[in-house]
Amino acid sequence: MKYDLIIDSRPSEVVIALLKDGVLIELHKEKHNNDFSVGDIYLGRVRKNSPGLNASFVNVGYEKDGFLHYHDLGPKFRSFKKFTKKSIEKKINTASLKNFKQENTIEKEGKINAILKGGDIILTQISKEPISTKGPRITTEISLAGRFMVLIPFSNKVSISQKINNNDEKNRLKKLINSIKPPGFGVIVRTVAQGKKVAELDRDLKNLYKKWQIISKKIKIKKPPAKILGELNRSSKILRDLLNEEFHNIYVNNSDLQTELKDYLARISPQHENMVKLYKKEKPIFQEFNVTKQIKSAFGKTVTIKKGTYLVIEHTEALHVIDINSGKKVDAKKDQEANALAVNLDAAEEVARQLRLRDMGGIIIVDFIDLKQEKNRKLLTEKMREAMANDKAKHQVLPPTKFGLIQITRQRVRPEMTIETEENCPMCSGNGKIDSSLLLIEQIERKINTLIQEHQNKIEIKTHPFVASYINKKEGWFSFSICKKWKKKYKRNIIVSPDERLHLLQYSVKND
Repeated sequence: MKYDLIIDSRPSEVVIALLKDGVLIELHKEKHNNDFSVGDIYLGRVRKNSPGLNASFVNVGYEKDGFLHYHDLGPKFRSFKKFTKKSIEKKINTASLKNFKQENTIEKEGKINAILKGGDIILTQISKEPISTKGPRITTEISLAGRFMVLIPFSNKVSISQKINNNDEKNRLKKLINSIKPPGFGVIVRTVAQGKKVAELDRDLKNLYKKWQIISKKIKIKKPPAKILGELNRSSKILRDLLNEEFHNIYVNNSDLQTELKDYLARISPQHENMVKLYKKEKPIFQEFNVTKQIKSAFGKTVTIKKGTYLVIEHTEALHVIDINSGKKVDAKKDQEANALAVNLDAAEEVARQLRLRDMGGIIIVDFIDLKQEKNRKLLTEKMREAMANDKAKHQVLPPTKFGLIQITRQRVRPEMTIETEENCPMCSGNGKIDSSLLLIEQIERKINTLIQEHQNKIEIKTHPFVASYINKKEGWFSFSICKKWKKKYKRNIIVSPDERLHLLQYSVKND
């Protein structure tokens, strides 16, 4: 298993593709000078309370007020509020919390009016980006995420990731962090800290404490609403959260961004610094690494998996719906139940990939092919959970209902990734829409595959003369044409011939 990060820097945005063994699993877009990203810290002013919602609306500089629910205040809110107030009044001259007298924790089920009032200045952090007509969701429970740990002001607790199973390692990390953390701060130790040496952990902790020092300094000079500290850019954030020994290469087509990433890696993981490579070819970087074609094939309404199986993905205001279709995938040696199970297991992998790729959040309903046996339904649920195990977003997978529906909830912190894959029809001056032209060859091959499953020995495909010429043309002196490769792959007599009656993206099969 190997991961590659492909970064395409464009005039208005940066597009980041994460590949796992060459397969696209994550796609991110980040506008230049992007504000109100998850993790950004703002100095805000309470505009008004809403007792009915038990929440406050806070002006953080966005066109819509930030939404702050009582449960997002955090137990140490009074201490944060006191520190912010005294910093603004310049009664505190240090970022250290060693001698800071902390306030009592707030009630778990209290009322917003008892804690906040209009005009209060508070330190907030973006927990959910603005989506549609809604402003950002914010929290006052500030946390600073690093490579190996998360630093939490006004807490003394050290927590170890539950994914670290070795008790000796847990005890080592807990003892170590307690000995190096600054007074008045709590720490959550991340899974990647397992086995790391004191120097690496100490370096990460010092970097996080420097961020707190910056926050403390800016509170004194900024007027609300104001951005106090920005989160890492999306590419650095991916490296922070996912970087491990399975990462092989990071390709970027911008020298400034290359320098920025190398500097970041030098701080968090110096041994990986040299994996950042500058892409210099004239060919677009996404085209070079087959990302463009994967985007076109993965973001349509219909997503083909293999052997005719495909997904149909629909989006509504309330939820997302995914329908599983077997197509013509049938194994004559298996009964209906076994075939349905095989299709469902393949589909579960692709569903998990699609959720991560499109960053789909909220409620997702997946209509799998009906399974009658309870053991198979259980197996499908386990497969779905296994496929989503590496998804960083919080999620829950429920067992199938009696109708064969699996319900999934997935954390939604930013707008869903949507990409228009259809193109204007070249034959009707753009009045109609067609599937991406990049996928034409793949569509023809899928048709061939379907015909083979129907036990056809001779397959004749008719296409526009330009397309036929492309399919039958040799790529090099010692190489095969696309048609020749199909013959060798499928062991069938496959003929691709021109037909001037067909338009550029049209094809037909003899006897269709």
